[in-house]
Amino acid sequence: MASLVRLLEWIFFFYFFSHIPITLLVDLQAILPSSWYPQQLLDLMKWYTATFKDHLMRNPPPWFLSFVYCEAIVQLPFFPVAAYAFLKGGCRWIRVPAIVYSSHVATTVLAILAHLLFGDFPKTAELDSPTQKERLTLVAVYAPYLVIPVLILVTMLFSPRYCKEEKRKRK
Repeated sequence: MASLVRLLEWIFFFYFFSHIPITLLVDLQAILPSSWYPQQLLDLMKWYTATFKDHLMRNPPPWFLSFVYCEAIVQLPFFPVAAYAFLKGGCRWIRVPAIVYSSHVATTVLAILAHLLFGDFPKTAELDSPTQKERLTLVAVYAPYLVIPVLILVTMLFSPRYCKEEKRKRK
């Protein structure tokens, strides 16, 4: 059991560590001025949104922008802290912040997945409406951002490594 938890901690470390550049270079393009990004990153985003017909990133609706603002203001500062805690392993102080983070992200990603599966994506001058197969492909792109936070939540709630209370010494 301890080796499984340690493996999960390494996965969580990689998730948080890799999420820093993903957020800065990709996700925040939805809210930051395009002049802040080199043309290659703007071209990459244009290619991605055209190839995968990701209307949320090409023309983000206000509710999606609110999720990106939360990612920028609340989550991004948490990423290096969480990466450190999971790299070190067994840091019980990360339990409550990780529960808050994972609950928040799982909830927002569920809304995104529901929209991707069932939402209305009208054809625009830039993008066609995605087919059902393209919608499922987009779900696969976004799904790890649900799966990993759910794993974090389950680990923080049920792993003895994070749930065990320390006995305080009496003075």
